[in-house]
Amino acid sequence: MAEREHVRVAVIGSGFGGLGAAVRLRREGVTDFVVLERADSVGGTWRDNSYPGCACDVPSHLYSFSFAPNPDWPRTFSGQEHIRAYLEHVTDVFHLRPHIRFDSEVKMMTWDSEKLRWEIETSSGSLTADVVVSATGPLSDPKVPDVPGLDSFPGKVFHSARWDHDYDLRGKRVAMVGTGASAIQIVPAIQPEVGRLTLFQRTPPWVMPRVDRAISGAERALHRTLPFTAQARRGLLWGIRELQVQAFTKRPNELGFVEQLAKRNMARAIKDPALRAKLTPDYRIGCKRILLSSTYYPALARPNVDVVASGLSEIRGSTVVAADGSEAEVDAIIFGTGFHVTDMPIAERVVGAEGKTLAEAWKGGMESLRGACAAGFPNWMTIIGPNTGLGNSSMILMIESQLNYMADFVRQLDVLGGRAALEARPSAVAAWNRRVQERMKRTVWNTGGCTSWYLDPSGRNTTIWPGTTTEFRRATRQVDLAEYELLRAPAEQKAEVDA
Repeated sequence: MAEREHVRVAVIGSGFGGLGAAVRLRREGVTDFVVLERADSVGGTWRDNSYPGCACDVPSHLYSFSFAPNPDWPRTFSGQEHIRAYLEHVTDVFHLRPHIRFDSEVKMMTWDSEKLRWEIETSSGSLTADVVVSATGPLSDPKVPDVPGLDSFPGKVFHSARWDHDYDLRGKRVAMVGTGASAIQIVPAIQPEVGRLTLFQRTPPWVMPRVDRAISGAERALHRTLPFTAQARRGLLWGIRELQVQAFTKRPNELGFVEQLAKRNMARAIKDPALRAKLTPDYRIGCKRILLSSTYYPALARPNVDVVASGLSEIRGSTVVAADGSEAEVDAIIFGTGFHVTDMPIAERVVGAEGKTLAEAWKGGMESLRGACAAGFPNWMTIIGPNTGLGNSSMILMIESQLNYMADFVRQLDVLGGRAALEARPSAVAAWNRRVQERMKRTVWNTGGCTSWYLDPSGRNTTIWPGTTTEFRRATRQVDLAEYELLRAPAEQKAEVDA
């Protein structure tokens, strides 16, 4: 058999995490790497989510790489098309395309304990790698609930992350299932054109105004001419969010003032007391992600919109039935029901040193060392791993911190030399997660009285980081070798003994 292609590092995914990893590897002098992408273009979640109204709820100048500032953001909160264009630009500016393998979905990754490398099977062929960096992201695989009767629904069905742009919604009766970040953008975007819109709401979100505006030509010219002004703008946006963290993590009761602002935002648009009651949450603001929109509530007040304060429970032909028994005839069903976050499908495709999949290892809940490395999976790490999510700031800050950790991980392997691997010690993983979960106890995500997608089936928050981005950056500045077991290939171990 022909020897399979071998690379130093295999990066999985070409969203922010994967492209960031590729840039960092090149900056570290590592050019022997590939980026495996299942689709035919870069962008990750900003490629897949192209629904009407899709935009970011983090300010543009903070939702971008520090090493690739963009002085030409057109709005304070960028739309999907602008963010995707930015990622294409990063790909070209940093000459990443030669490293990217499109249409190469990873089918299986298996650790070879003899050769100390990963065997990777993809839809376009196989290869091996010393190190795997999994940057598939938690918002990549849509979750559609198993609703009785869905298979026999005669109309159109799709998830918000798989929008069918060929289907014309004009004049149609549409059911929107879910009230998360995607749904509150979709509803005002499609409400004017549909015949009737029925929103199925299990839990109402807290919604604050979205103070969005066009960035003037003068501002953009200033940022191009004097780059430090854009850096200052980014720094201010970051600093404000760092100061907010205390309320989320240590003093949730202080968020009551923010709740009053959110209620005023609702009252300005929703005059009907009955509808306002349906839309008012009964949990502390921040327990679920605070959503930003200045058009969601006005859209719900329109005469062609019905809000059902109950989840979708059954489908009978063209009739959708809520858990409270209410019914509606619809032509299309759009699911804005989120993603597989605490049960990432990629975990089923990673087989570690003990022959177990990562999904099996994480059966009791996701755990990793510093959000990156899992026990039993040598030379393997995640970008946006367990407990690295944020409730109020930019994930790009967390990604860049993890890139620092990844870079030092590869450096340490180079220093060790030969066929070497680093495997996170179970005791180190357990100690890190004990500290994280202890800090989590008093946060709004655990005490706020809601059930969110941050929680796994056992009710443990394995998604959010319970601290500031500064704290996380300090924790991931470099690899502590005491937290890892050094593995050597059997042939090298024998040579050392003989010597």
